[in-house]
Amino acid sequence: MTALSRRGLFGFGAGAIASATVGSGVSAQPEAAAERHGLSAFGDLKYPADFPHFDYADPKAPKGGAFSQIGPGTIFNQNQLTFNSLNSYILRGDAAQGMELTFASLMVRAEDEPDAMYGLAARSVRISDDGLIYRFVLRPQARFHDGSRLTARDVAFSLATLKEKGHPIIVQLLRDLAAVEAEDDATVTLRFAPKRARDVPLFAAGLPIFSRAYYADRTFDESTLDIPLGSGPYRVGRFEPGRTIEYKRVADWWGADLPVCRGLHNFDTVRFEYYRDRDVGFEGFTAGTYLFREEFTSRMWATRYNFPAIKDGRVKREVLPDDTPSGAQGWFINTRRAKFQNPKLREALIDAFDFEWTNKVIMYGSYERTHSVFQNSDMMARGKPGPEELALLEPFRGKVPDDVFGEPFTPPVSDGSGQDRRLLRRASHLLQEAGFVIKDGKRITPQGEPMTLEFLLDEPSFQPHHMPYIKNLATLGIDASLRLIDPVQMQQRLKDFDFDLTIQRFGFSATPSDSLRSYFSSQAAAVKGSQNLAGIADPAIDAMIDRVIAADSRTALTVACRALDRLIRAGRYWIPQWYKASHWIAYWDTFGRPPSKPRYARGIPETWWHDRNKGAQPG
Repeated sequence: MTALSRRGLFGFGAGAIASATVGSGVSAQPEAAAERHGLSAFGDLKYPADFPHFDYADPKAPKGGAFSQIGPGTIFNQNQLTFNSLNSYILRGDAAQGMELTFASLMVRAEDEPDAMYGLAARSVRISDDGLIYRFVLRPQARFHDGSRLTARDVAFSLATLKEKGHPIIVQLLRDLAAVEAEDDATVTLRFAPKRARDVPLFAAGLPIFSRAYYADRTFDESTLDIPLGSGPYRVGRFEPGRTIEYKRVADWWGADLPVCRGLHNFDTVRFEYYRDRDVGFEGFTAGTYLFREEFTSRMWATRYNFPAIKDGRVKREVLPDDTPSGAQGWFINTRRAKFQNPKLREALIDAFDFEWTNKVIMYGSYERTHSVFQNSDMMARGKPGPEELALLEPFRGKVPDDVFGEPFTPPVSDGSGQDRRLLRRASHLLQEAGFVIKDGKRITPQGEPMTLEFLLDEPSFQPHHMPYIKNLATLGIDASLRLIDPVQMQQRLKDFDFDLTIQRFGFSATPSDSLRSYFSSQAAAVKGSQNLAGIADPAIDAMIDRVIAADSRTALTVACRALDRLIRAGRYWIPQWYKASHWIAYWDTFGRPPSKPRYARGIPETWWHDRNKGAQPG
């Protein structure tokens, strides 16, 4: 990559990074554009320019102490069960959770607003009237952990590198970023393509900023355990691959007293623990190996939280509300495989799963049935489509299932017996209509081959949920099996789409936009490592995603999301499982925290702190 003497410009085309001369792609930002301290999809901001701190943060929170947990979620190539890399932003490897703590970004999200962002490394931004040019002015105090200044050239390098060599999800979401120009050390200009996705500026503003100098003699897109040079509130400390990783707070971090950071990042040490078995992980918590746990297993929540530290008050447990769209969880059916391409077959698979029995017997009645990819939000389709939805859907009448124009598809409710004969008969009829007939007591495909399917899993705790389902499928003559593999192999097989059915859980923000492409678009269906596990490739869905992205108001966004939801549900691409609109948490009583959590996040550990007056100790 060629360094320009005064200004660095990166132009993007056909997925490649190109060097260019000054002025070849990015025009100067009009001086008339107003300076802004924040961004949001529709321009609405809760906090004024002079806000002192986020409402959900306590600026008087003390610093110190330690926080430890099994990580609740992952981004890009991170793995919840193991890690062998410290590079979270590429396809290769299984990265450690929490690496995002070590990098600064131009802006950070306010977790009590649907999508608003406020300046971190960037002091301000000016936006052109057409919304295609964003000019960020950086804070002069921004530094990397080695003391070197974080400049606009580092920002330009980072975005260019991520667009070219980043994880496929990042590459896809940056497709409308046309060029990045470092005008000087303090000013970076992002130019977006016409008809850009609504949230691509927000996505770009939240990406990590890497040191251009650090990568001058290193390969960015390699899986490595070398600690990268960061600029965030934490740096990598002690770690054992596959077992544990610690992040140490940067005591003199340049961003600590900014409004977006006051009262946040309070622990001296944040540690992630890894267990490949949930039961073993739970025992680690009861022994005090780590201090905070979000519980995801209903059996444990209902039966195991009776150990001595709970009874004597050293460990607390609570239920926190979850106001985010809970999204979808279920077995996603790989329609890239010929045997799964008939929607009647897929609906038969849905009928064969008895959620009511599973919830009652295995999960202690803790969950509700998932219906929608926008579950727990007003973006979920309900009832028959109204006039606004019909206006979006009518062009596809005759090209999509008829039930798109009626009540949205919902999975059937069983009698709770575990083998509802009515639903199994219905599933059998659907299979017959799809050409999957019985021969010698076994179901065969239209091509005369035995109908088999394999569930792919990397967590033994889910085995009990599969076995009754597999039994029902056997009643239908389908030879189903469960394969339990290690987390690294699981990650690779998902990247390669090498599976029949597998569990996926996802949720979208309150303002979904271009991220929908990675899950549901025809383009993503063919991109290795994308989140479109089902292989959805439907022109109507592609068009409706475009309508979601083009929505110019929150009302229009909601209408388009409901129409998209109807199309996805009509396709029977997944066997819906369950959700709950809450977080089950348990923790050793050593923490302080603000009186309320942010609406759209747990706020843990960001807003919590070590309370020196509390001393709950294991033992």
